[in-house]
Amino acid sequence: MDYQLAGKLALVTGSTKGIGRAAIEQLHQEGATVIIHGRSLSQASELASALGKNAHAVATDLSHQEGVDSLIAQVKKIGAPDILINNAGIYEPKEFFDIPDSEWLRFFEINVLSGVRLSRAFLPGMLQRNWGRIIFISSESAVNPPVEMIHYGMTKTAQLSISRGLSELTKGTNVTVNAILPGPTMSEGVSQFVDQMSEKSGKSRKEFKEQEFINSIRPTSLLQRFASSEEVAHMITYIASPLSVATNGASLRVDGGVIKFII
Repeated sequence: MDYQLAGKLALVTGSTKGIGRAAIEQLHQEGATVIIHGRSLSQASELASALGKNAHAVATDLSHQEGVDSLIAQVKKIGAPDILINNAGIYEPKEFFDIPDSEWLRFFEINVLSGVRLSRAFLPGMLQRNWGRIIFISSESAVNPPVEMIHYGMTKTAQLSISRGLSELTKGTNVTVNAILPGPTMSEGVSQFVDQMSEKSGKSRKEFKEQEFINSIRPTSLLQRFASSEEVAHMITYIASPLSVATNGASLRVDGGVIKFII
């Protein structure tokens, strides 16, 4: 299927691993020029070299305004993004009573404000050119706040509100803003998360397998396994394409049926 992405410039934050990397690889395969972002320039450059032509590497820390400003400046030297995928994010299981204010603020800066700042920088150009895609990678935790990391769930819910609000600014244009809600997805970060959950359960990683995580932490899953990053990226690639123009202001689930809502 031709997603008509040839000639488009796509920026994906947090794209050296996991869902972000899978999205970069699929967008590039579909003909888009891609900007790979990570905290490590060596990792981003390694992926850019592997992809070859039409792949650029940038590196910044998105936990503060200066880091986002640096990313914006680096991207502008490459071009004006047609596609912005706000994927960068952090998560960590922690008891509510053990989360200090500094952690709440750090999670908000990275998971929420980085996307706000980048959208503020690049949405005007998309509106002026009358074409663009902004995608927030949220989570099923946005509507199912996880008791094991309430601060993370809060940031994912905020992304839905921001995404819907920004979509109102695109009325009558060919620019869209949407959010995607992955469910449990196997990546390097999630593997570490499962390790942490196994420690809390008092079991070894071998004993606390992914299936036990699904059964005990996400029992409503219909998929009954972790999704792959590539499976989530298929949705991202479609929503980033011109074919998805009729989808705007939406929260789109790739959650394996974890969320027990009709709509």
